[in-house]
Amino acid sequence: MTAESHRGAGPAIAGPAPQVDLFLLAGSFPGLTHTEALRAAVDYAAAAERAGFDGVWLAEHHFSGYGTCPSAVAMAAHLLGRSRRLRVGTAAAILPNRHPVALAEEAALLDAVSSGRFDLGVARGGPWVDLEVFGTGLERYGHDGFTAALDLLLAGLSGAGTVSGDGKRFPFRDVAMVPRPRHRLPVWVAATAPPTVELAAARGLPLLLGMHDDDAAKAAMLRHHAAAGGGATAGHASAHLAFVADTAEEAESVLRRTMPGWLAAAGASVRIDGSEPPRRDLGAYLEQLLAMHPVGPADRCVRRLRATLAVTGVRRLLLMVEGGGDPRRTLDNIERLGRDVLPGLRCLH
Repeated sequence: MTAESHRGAGPAIAGPAPQVDLFLLAGSFPGLTHTEALRAAVDYAAAAERAGFDGVWLAEHHFSGYGTCPSAVAMAAHLLGRSRRLRVGTAAAILPNRHPVALAEEAALLDAVSSGRFDLGVARGGPWVDLEVFGTGLERYGHDGFTAALDLLLAGLSGAGTVSGDGKRFPFRDVAMVPRPRHRLPVWVAATAPPTVELAAARGLPLLLGMHDDDAAKAAMLRHHAAAGGGATAGHASAHLAFVADTAEEAESVLRRTMPGWLAAAGASVRIDGSEPPRRDLGAYLEQLLAMHPVGPADRCVRRLRATLAVTGVRRLLLMVEGGGDPRRTLDNIERLGRDVLPGLRCLH
């Protein structure tokens, strides 16, 4: 399908064509071992480069089959070494689980050896048992703790030659940043609530917007970010479930078979205080995702993504392509998205 055939497949969009990336969770779908899920994710990144995608972003999870990658930074290093053109980012590294200076060192390392192809996204995560296992505790999950960690990370990535602790949460002397970043390295912040949006805005950082919100909710979040001093939307990224099939009925039928078991793993996270996490109606949640994301024939996918661009103003789309569950089906999905959907997003006027 050519770009010509996509004319009229959605609103004309002002501004530059978007960057379109994959969003990989290395999900352990039924029938896949953890090793198979991780190796499949590597294959998906290689397929993304062949299909013409701009980049790949990697999720990070601990102790959950929802995502089998416990270090988005380590996986990014592997994919950067295997690729020649792709940008590779973390969506997101869980900042409360680790020391921010160690993360800054690793980001500076990957920026240097990849000729600037690494993008760092961080998240606050949840009040999960991760905080107990890694010894950081609930204080680091709290807003003040997350703010202190983010500020220290940004100091390490500022391009200054040294970094020092704040004397309270991070009490350490002034040390050299080695490798020293060539310039201030960008950081994205995953946000689902106003306090995190406001923190990112105050620091001049773009947002990573998840799959659970529709375009109107994302647009409202970005307006809040701008009102809080965050500026234009150029750097923000929006994640979407994406699955191409010949008909909407076929695409939705596949995802209704494959996704509920995988989504259930997301609700199995253990809280650090031992309380039960909120239970989501997975059937209703899946129907919500199907209704608002690019699922179905290519023209329908183009229309929905063009609508996102028009309503939100974002220029970076992250497509979660693993919903079909089977690696062969996912590779086919990546190929079809590259062949039949990307041209309709890169000829927007």
